[in-house]
Amino acid sequence: MTMLAQRRAPGARKGAPHPLRTEAVRGFAPFAGAVVLVTLGVMLGYTAKRWQGDWGATAAEVHNALLIMLPLGAAAGCWQGGRERRRRTEELWGTVVRPPLVRFLAAALPLTAWVTAGYLVAVAAALLATQPYALGDRPHLGLLPGDAAALASAALAGQVAGRVLPTRLAAPLLAVAGYAGLGAATIGSSGHGSPLSPVFFVGDDELPVWWQPVAMAVWTGGVALAAVLAYAARRRTAALLPLAAAVAAGALLVQTGEGLVRPDPLSRHQVCDTSTTPAVCVNTRYAKLLPQVKAAVAGITGKLEGVRNLPVRWADRQGGLHPDEAQLPIVTPVGWALVRGRLTNPRQFAWEAAAALGRHTECEDPRVMELDELVEHYLAPLPYESHIDGLDAHGSKAQRAELRKRVAARAHLAAMSDTERRAWLSAYFATAGSCDVRGVPQL
Repeated sequence: MTMLAQRRAPGARKGAPHPLRTEAVRGFAPFAGAVVLVTLGVMLGYTAKRWQGDWGATAAEVHNALLIMLPLGAAAGCWQGGRERRRRTEELWGTVVRPPLVRFLAAALPLTAWVTAGYLVAVAAALLATQPYALGDRPHLGLLPGDAAALASAALAGQVAGRVLPTRLAAPLLAVAGYAGLGAATIGSSGHGSPLSPVFFVGDDELPVWWQPVAMAVWTGGVALAAVLAYAARRRTAALLPLAAAVAAGALLVQTGEGLVRPDPLSRHQVCDTSTTPAVCVNTRYAKLLPQVKAAVAGITGKLEGVRNLPVRWADRQGGLHPDEAQLPIVTPVGWALVRGRLTNPRQFAWEAAAALGRHTECEDPRVMELDELVEHYLAPLPYESHIDGLDAHGSKAQRAELRKRVAARAHLAAMSDTERRAWLSAYFATAGSCDVRGVPQL
C-alpha cells in the first residue's frame, strides 16, 4: 500500500490538534471560566433586588464585582501557571522546539479567554435580567471594556506568578493579597478610590469619561504584558514598550483623578405630569415610574383640589430645589422603596410625599409639629399610625391626653365643609418654609 493510500485509509491517523485547541477544550481553562461564571452569577443573583430594573445600578453592581473577580481570575491563572511544576514536567518542556514565549501563550491564552468569557456571559445575563423591569435610561456599557481587559490582565499576570512562585499555596495567597490590595485602593482617601484601581468607584447616576476604559485597559494590559515578556521573551527588553504604555496610561488616570466620572446627563432632567396640583415629576432615568408615582399620590392631590399656596410640583432631584417645589420621596438606591420596577410601599411613599409639602423640617415648635402631623394624617396617614396611637392609648396620662387632643383635631378637620377645609389648608400651606404658623386658625 502506498503512502498516499495510507493517508486516505479510513483508520489512518490524523495530524495532532493545535496546542491552543487542546488547551481551550480540555483541562483547567474551561473549568476556570465556569467558576467565574457561576461565582458572579451567584453574587448577582443574591443581590438582584438591589440592581434589577436600574441600568445604572446593574452596571455598578457588575463593575464592583471585580473586587472578587480579579483576585479569582489571578488565582486561576496562578494555578494554571504552576501546572508543569506540579506535574514535574518542567525539564521535559524545556527540551521542545517551540520558544518559551510561544509555550507560555499556548497555555495562558485559552485560560485568559475562558475567564473573560465567563465574566462577559454573566454580565450579559444581568443585562437581560434588567431589561424587563427597566424604567427608562439605557444600558450603561462604558465600563465593560476596561473591566473585561482588567480581568484578562489579572488572569495573564497570575500565570506569570504561577511560573515564578515555587509553592502550591501561591494561588490562594495571590487571591487574598489581591483582594486586600484592591479593597485598600478602592476605599482610598477620595470618594471614588484610587484612579489606578480597576474597581474605581462609579455611582449609579455617574458615567466614566469616554477614554477611561481605554486608559484602564492600557494600564492593566500593559503591566500584564510587560510581566509576560519579562518572563518568557528571549529579549526581555521588549517588556519596556508595554510597560511605558502602562505608565503613560496610569499617569493620565492619576492626573485626572475625580474627573474620570461625570454625572449621567439624564439624571439632570425630569419628566412631569402636570394634570395634577402639585404636578408630579420624576427623574428621566425612571420615566416609566411616573404612572406609579402619580397613582401613589392620587389620594393627596384629590384632597388638595382648590387649595392655594401649594408647591408647583414634587421635584425628583436631590438638593437645589426651587422655593415653589417640594421634594419627591427618593426611590434610590434601588432595593428598598423600588424593587424590580415597582414601588414596594405606596402608602409609605404617599406619606413621605405629603410630609414634604409642609417643608417645616427645621422647625422644633410643638405647634408646628402638631399641625404637620394633622395635615399628614388627613392627606396620607402614616402606615403604622394606628400602632402609635395604640401605644399612646396604653401609655401614661400625658400620652393619653395628647392622643385625645390629636383625635379631636383630626375629627374637627374631617368635619369641616369643603370650603372651610380648603381655606384652613391654604392658610397652613402659606406657612411652608417658615416656622411662623400664627396665621393658621386653631382647631
